[in-house]
Amino acid sequence: MTSTVTETAEVELAIGGMTCASCAARIEKKLNRMDGVAATVNYATEKAKVSYGDGVTVADLIDTVKATGYSAAPPAPARSRRSAPSGAPGARAVAAADDAGHAQPRAPGAGGVGAAPDPLVTLRERLITAIVLAVPVIAMAMVPAWQFENWQWLSLTLAAPVVTYAAWPFHRAAFTNARHGAATMDTLISLGTSAAFLWSLWALFFGTAGTPGMTHGFELTIARTDGAGNIYLEAAAGVTAFILAGRYFEVRSKRKAGAALKALLELGAKEVTVVRGGREERIAVEDLAVGDRFVVRPGEKIATDGLIVEGSSAVDASMLTGESVPVEVTTGDAVTGATLNAGGRLVVEATRVGADTQLARMAKLVEDAQNGKAAAQRLADRISAVFVPVVIALAVGTLGFWLGNGAGLTAAFTAAVAVLIIACPCALGLATPTALMVGTGRGAQLGILIKGPEVLETTRRADTIVLDKTGTVTTGKMTLLATHTTDGTDADEVLRLAGALEYASEHPIAQAVAAGAMERVGTLPTPEDFANVPGLGVQGVVAGHAVLVGREKLLHAWAMDLPDALRQAKDAAQARGRTAIVVAWDGRARAVLEVADAVKDTSAEAVARLRALGLAPILLTGDNAAVAHAVAHEVGIDEVIAEVMPQDKVDVIKRLQAEGRSVAMVGDGVNDAAALAQADLGLAMGTGTDAAIEAGDLTLVRGDLRAAADAIRLSRRTLRTIRSNLFWAFAYNVAALPLAAAGLLNPMIAGAAMAFSSVFVVGNSLRLRRFRALT
Repeated sequence: MTSTVTETAEVELAIGGMTCASCAARIEKKLNRMDGVAATVNYATEKAKVSYGDGVTVADLIDTVKATGYSAAPPAPARSRRSAPSGAPGARAVAAADDAGHAQPRAPGAGGVGAAPDPLVTLRERLITAIVLAVPVIAMAMVPAWQFENWQWLSLTLAAPVVTYAAWPFHRAAFTNARHGAATMDTLISLGTSAAFLWSLWALFFGTAGTPGMTHGFELTIARTDGAGNIYLEAAAGVTAFILAGRYFEVRSKRKAGAALKALLELGAKEVTVVRGGREERIAVEDLAVGDRFVVRPGEKIATDGLIVEGSSAVDASMLTGESVPVEVTTGDAVTGATLNAGGRLVVEATRVGADTQLARMAKLVEDAQNGKAAAQRLADRISAVFVPVVIALAVGTLGFWLGNGAGLTAAFTAAVAVLIIACPCALGLATPTALMVGTGRGAQLGILIKGPEVLETTRRADTIVLDKTGTVTTGKMTLLATHTTDGTDADEVLRLAGALEYASEHPIAQAVAAGAMERVGTLPTPEDFANVPGLGVQGVVAGHAVLVGREKLLHAWAMDLPDALRQAKDAAQARGRTAIVVAWDGRARAVLEVADAVKDTSAEAVARLRALGLAPILLTGDNAAVAHAVAHEVGIDEVIAEVMPQDKVDVIKRLQAEGRSVAMVGDGVNDAAALAQADLGLAMGTGTDAAIEAGDLTLVRGDLRAAADAIRLSRRTLRTIRSNLFWAFAYNVAALPLAAAGLLNPMIAGAAMAFSSVFVVGNSLRLRRFRALT
């Protein structure tokens, strides 16, 4: 008997035309109905990740998406070896946002002559048009003194481009949703603005609103009217301007979605010196092939993953591995691309290039984590799922009721239109963007950057916070922490001699000793002789003394042993995860120096504040367990996960999420980027790498971990403000809906209620300016 094995393939499609989370759910549902297809559609990243089996092609998937009413783009074709490999991040179809702020597929390489205009620029043009024209329309409608003769006709002239050109994205989205039996906020915006504008046209041309000298007075009375003398142009223009403002700021923040991948790829070396035919030649990294040998001089980045065939050095891999202490490497050792050669000259044989390197795989991890993150549905869209159909049904019911009761077509239609107008979300358009702008603006003043409204919901739910060690809890920089001497030896003399010798070395640990010595004793003498002993330390002559600084093995080479007191100090330092350096001169061991990545002064206080916010802290690091536990004990963290490789950090986050936790993470290195993207809430230290910053949801500009607690407090406060804004925005509408349905809604009361609700929302948002950091 033979069995049939069904092979599956995976593709990522750029989806266009989505206006809310329900659109993503609709596309996902349609794709998953296909045989052998498993799809996940992400509204935030506007991508569909699809696995499909035999009998299904990419063209079939795209046709299904198009049949659902949206657009899709296939992946980019494979690229040449001189470009990024087809499997590498960035070799995908590029999705641009349309002028409504929704992704539209665009072919790779699109641009230049005949290329479509920048969608963000188009959206900005619509917004500017709406603001410039709507402001005088609103002013004339609200201030009777400015209602000169025939002012209403000027209002019509100004409002027409706003409702047609500027609001076109909402009308188009409403039409698309209507074709598929859906209703969103775009539907309500389109119906409300269209109803207000069309009714105003009827009142101007066929009613009495066009009469010269017509004014809108402030008669705060409730009375039935036929609406023939009322215009609602300020409502149509104002709502359009407000909603466009919110959409513009949303799209602008989405523009940074791919920056994490770009930052990761930019981290690597751009050129490399290869050895060919016995000669050194400078070439682009993209031209490296497996088996090529290349030279890495001190201070240069290692171009790609490989094996050392000549030389020895110390390699700083902290940005990729999180290991705070530079790693000593020599012939036969493996090295990773994008790490920094901090010591001697190396010759490396390339073993992996392009998409196979650890750097490229980490970039792929970031991409997968971003695409897999579930987007939080906006609260307004969730409410509108019920609110919009109810309002439309109420408007139709109002029309039918008054027609059935003999009120006449004009009065019945006036009441129905009033229902749509009072339900039109003027304050709703301000609810999220004003709170977000004030909150993010205040955050920027405090060194906290919030990337978008989706972030805020997660800060409320987070119950666990994972802290990277190097550069987050610690300084990320090797520091001289302690000096232990034998009886009769002066500590300043130890630092003067050892610091002078270490100053001549390029090793990061040596530089930490030199910096600590200069800070304590000032100017250091110049060595009379200096030699580097690979893998052991340095030796030389300083101020007439023969000095050794390095590992204990260096002393053994000179037939010297450590006294018991220094050995105990050395063992204690290593037990705490610190690097112990032995100093000897004139034939005797004199001191042990402790060097380590120092804990930041504010980290313990920061951990306490995070606990106070209901977050359980976990220390996660690629460093060794002894170092990790020592740091955790110092700052008050109970749970430690150490010796974790970058790809395993993502697995740790996934495991915690599988346990039902809502995980926040704070990190600063490239090794944290994928985990930051996978976490429910990523907080990136602004003192770290661009890759980490772009992968995070919140960026802490300062290197102070206490800012993480402030960021979560500010985000939660901003979310509460948005929620209260949305509540009152809907409350005003809902309270006035019965009056509108009863035909008792005076247009000035409607205008005043709309204006007051907007003022309330703005005032409530402005309270965020009083937020104070605890730092």
